Amino acid sequence: MECPMPTINTNDADEIKQILSEVKSIAIIGLSPIETKDSYIVGKYLQSVGYKIIPIYPKEEFILGEKVYRSLSEVSEKIDMVDMFRKPASADSLLEEVLKRDDVKVFWLQLGIVNNEACEKAKKAGLKVVQNKCAKVEHQRLVK
Repeated sequence: MECPMPTINTNDADEIKQILSEVKSIAIIGLSPIETKDSYIVGKYLQSVGYKIIPIYPKEEFILGEKVYRSLSEVSEKIDMVDMFRKPASADSLLEEVLKRDDVKVFWLQLGIVNNEACEKAKKAGLKVVQNKCAKVEHQRLVK
C-alpha cells in the first residue's frame, strides 16, 4: 500500500494553536467505545481539557457519557471542528456532509490520515484544514 505525502499540511504551530484555542465543540468521526483505541484515548483527553465531544459512530448509544450520532447530519448542536478517525478515502464523503453545515470551521484528519484532494476542496470552501496530525498531541504540545 502506498501512503501519500500530505500536500495540504498545517505545520504552522501558531495556526494549530489558534485552532485548538478557538474551537469548543469537536465531532469525532469514528470515536470507538473501546478504551484502548486511539480515537477513544484522544476523545477522552480532549473532553478532559474542556472540549465538548460529539461522538459519530455506527453503534452504541453513549460514548464518554455523550450521545452517539450515526452521522453529522443527525447532529443539531453546534460543531466547530470535525476530527476524523477513518480510512483516508472516507474523507471525501465526510467533507460532503461537512459542507452542508454552516457551523464547522475546521476539517481535521488524524495522524496517519492523508487525503490531499478532500483537504484541498475543504480549504477552497473556506475551512481550516489539518491532516496527518493528532489533536491530542498537538494540544499537549501547544496549548496545555
